[in-house]
Amino acid sequence: MTGVPDPRYVLARRVLLDALEALGEQREGVVLIGAQAVYARTGEGDLQVTPFTEDADLAVDPRLLGNAPLLEACMLNAGFLRGENPGDWRGMRDTHLDLMVPDALSQPGGRRGARIPPHAAFATRRVHGLEGCVVDRSIETIGAMDPADPRAYPIRVAGPAALLVAKLYKLGERTATTADRVQAKDALDVYRLLRAVQLPVLVQGFEQMFAEPISRAAAEQALRYLGQLFATPASEGPQLVAFTLADTDQPELGRDSSHRLAQSLLERLRRPE
Repeated sequence: MTGVPDPRYVLARRVLLDALEALGEQREGVVLIGAQAVYARTGEGDLQVTPFTEDADLAVDPRLLGNAPLLEACMLNAGFLRGENPGDWRGMRDTHLDLMVPDALSQPGGRRGARIPPHAAFATRRVHGLEGCVVDRSIETIGAMDPADPRAYPIRVAGPAALLVAKLYKLGERTATTADRVQAKDALDVYRLLRAVQLPVLVQGFEQMFAEPISRAAAEQALRYLGQLFATPASEGPQLVAFTLADTDQPELGRDSSHRLAQSLLERLRRPE
């Protein structure tokens, strides 16, 4: 790796900071998730794939939101445009920023748009598997990657165990229902977390999620997905990891190591029945 961030990543970070600036006092109610949170927790590591992402993701915890300003007003007044789907916002150069609410925190009604009145249904999207991100989290300072941009904000960032749950949910659901939408990069992010984060830290994060009713079911289901996707080196998870590392000298290492690390975590945690 060169150590030079991918320009797409630099732009995605700028758009993230634009959104955090736009949200103002409502920043208290958001949690950084997705690839940018994964990299915040793992750093570059020693994988021969430079971290990059083209978008930004924020989980919304409605329990911490105020009634005003409205989320949609914050985003529209800052120049963000509505995308085709609820929660999809477009910033500079059509860069995506998603505002997503854990399904367990959305009121009933609707299929995709979250129900967190008084905020509009189109402002956020309801998503399964993010519940751990409002439990396993900590405040970190997220700054710009462009030296000319001085902005930095202390915000909640999902913990590594919660990020692992969210990634496994995404992989597991898409593998089971829409295999053509499976992204190999998500499997690599799972491997990054398993490889970079010490096992006791992951175990502690899972135990924290098990202890909270709002996140227990999601954490247990994520472990099922981990067991299914990384059951053997020939399973889909390790094979996707190897695919992402095909242009390096690490594909076999990634395949075998991701399986081994997954099994180590499963052995430390009680497998759900």
